[in-house]
Amino acid sequence: MIKSTYILGLLVLAIEVHGQTIMSYNVENLFHPSDDVTKVDDEFTEEGKKHWNRYRYHQKLHQMAVVIAAVGEKKRPDIIGLNEVENDSCLIDLCKKMPHYPYRWVHYDSPDERGIDVAMLYDSTTMKVINSVPLAVELDGHDYTRDILYCTMRYKNRDTLHIFVCHLPSQLGGSSATEWKREKAKQVLRQNISFILRQNEQAKIVVMGDFNSAPKEDIKDMYNMMLTMAKKGLGSHKYQGQWTCLDQFYVSESVKIGSEVVIYDAPFLLEEDAKYSSTQPKRTYKGYSYQKDGYSDHLPILLQIKL
Repeated sequence: MIKSTYILGLLVLAIEVHGQTIMSYNVENLFHPSDDVTKVDDEFTEEGKKHWNRYRYHQKLHQMAVVIAAVGEKKRPDIIGLNEVENDSCLIDLCKKMPHYPYRWVHYDSPDERGIDVAMLYDSTTMKVINSVPLAVELDGHDYTRDILYCTMRYKNRDTLHIFVCHLPSQLGGSSATEWKREKAKQVLRQNISFILRQNEQAKIVVMGDFNSAPKEDIKDMYNMMLTMAKKGLGSHKYQGQWTCLDQFYVSESVKIGSEVVIYDAPFLLEEDAKYSSTQPKRTYKGYSYQKDGYSDHLPILLQIKL
């Protein structure tokens, strides 16, 4: 059930849930303002083209905390998969913005040239991490991409969940020309999921993140929960006037039963799209123009698992 409410003066849509809530969110360039000489992050430093200073960084963290608080107005997400986080300092600072939320985090530095990684927050009162590991995605030559984060978790000391957080290679250079890179990442997913299901065919598996392509049914024994949304013309990201479901959930059969997905499109996350006479996500930057009240160029997506 969806109800209207107010958080920090903003009208939002609060989702009443019973069971477990998993959130996936591409937070769009959550960089720490200090320069990492091993990464191509100069654009997001104080001297860089976007003049990314500590004030803007902490304002971005505040905006992310507002989104999480709004989503969790009735029940905070048990797990939050994040895309485009530079390092663990960002996660530490984000958790400080939510002192009343008992979130802990999992993150590994990846070989991505820009240094934007995947990460996960989890509610330490409901979830326990049993094991975590970064899964490398090997590309050809000197091309690098993010690792896939894999965590084995236990919910309230009962159900074991296998969680994969992904951010597949972008379409920079063309969708067809770069599809092989995304396929490499999906091969890593297929191999690991197949191994899990051979050990336990009833295993509860959730894959989430930004897949940088339209939803497909292309991982054996897994169901893409965003296919129906895509067929309705809905999406979490907008490009040239078209909504697309780049952000997706794949789930195993044991998770699919009774589960629902929601694209969290609360009004405060949107702004006018004058060119196409509609709305679009309110992002932090439009080109090099900074928007203090912006959030991300993606909307969060939520998976509600019925327990």
